[in-house]
Amino acid sequence: MGTRKSQLARIQTDYVKDKLMELHPDVKFEIVAMSTIGDKILDTALSKIGEKSLFTKELENALERNEVDIVVHSLKDLPTTLPPGFTVGAVLERESPFDAVVLHPKHAGLSLDMLPEKSVIGTSSLRRAAQLKRRFPHLEFESIRGNLNTRLKKLDEKDDFAAIILAAAGLKRMGWENRISMILEPADCMYAVGQATLAVEVRARDRDILNMVSVLHHHDTVLRCIAERAFLRHLEGGCSVPVAVHTEAKDALLYLTGAVYSLDGSDMLKDTMQISTVPDNEKTHASDDCAHVGVTAYNIPESSLAAAEKLGVDLAELLLSKGAKDILTTARQLNDAR
Repeated sequence: MGTRKSQLARIQTDYVKDKLMELHPDVKFEIVAMSTIGDKILDTALSKIGEKSLFTKELENALERNEVDIVVHSLKDLPTTLPPGFTVGAVLERESPFDAVVLHPKHAGLSLDMLPEKSVIGTSSLRRAAQLKRRFPHLEFESIRGNLNTRLKKLDEKDDFAAIILAAAGLKRMGWENRISMILEPADCMYAVGQATLAVEVRARDRDILNMVSVLHHHDTVLRCIAERAFLRHLEGGCSVPVAVHTEAKDALLYLTGAVYSLDGSDMLKDTMQISTVPDNEKTHASDDCAHVGVTAYNIPESSLAAAEKLGVDLAELLLSKGAKDILTTARQLNDAR
């Protein structure tokens, strides 16, 4: 099992390992930790590095060389188009996908709208900054990099930031839920595609391993994340442009809200669509080599998977018809010029 070296990555991989050991007590699992490009380059904003597989390439190289058989990722880090020969064989049940505000100790008890004018908020995400600039125009936003431990240390030990924005799921998995000052609801800040979801990547040809990990799939999370990934891929988005989503699976309906933003949040296009995910009885399960935006799920009806992907594409088409391409192109050019 391949993983990044960070404490959070190890916790997440151990979680998946424990699940697999329960289901397959006769199989021996060994964890191999390695550093990725994103772990090594810490003085540059993610959106400026220009590499689509910042946290995955080295792990996929090991997978290709048969040095590991399974790689555990945060799904948020996985590009919407995987290299040939790889697939996501399991998408685990999603933790809370919302973003969290962690305040500097001197601002304990406040909320973002109560912080003094020109308070600096740390975030490495263009998506977060664009939405929060729009919602809290009195605040300023600066990039902060590093793993969770590093970013919290920078917040606590210096006076550079009044608060930082982190994924609530990571803080919960680290056991640091008490650091969360407030949770940002979708009205304030929608989340990233695949946020708070663990993904297990495998070689697509390894049917035994694919079958072994596929039992970890969580039905609703799979459908939500396929819709989100299809939306992002059709927009041709990535970490260099502000794209945000919010999904919900309810009563056999899948709802997807998606938005694109200018870097300063002044321009925005946002809409919501829904689709039925009731299985079509004619074709029950996914056929061989049938991946949806990089996800293979044999144990989920093919018609449901296809509906989720269609929802993402249709919503992207709707926003593109309203001018999303211009907003994203401008955002990309401005980001590149910084």
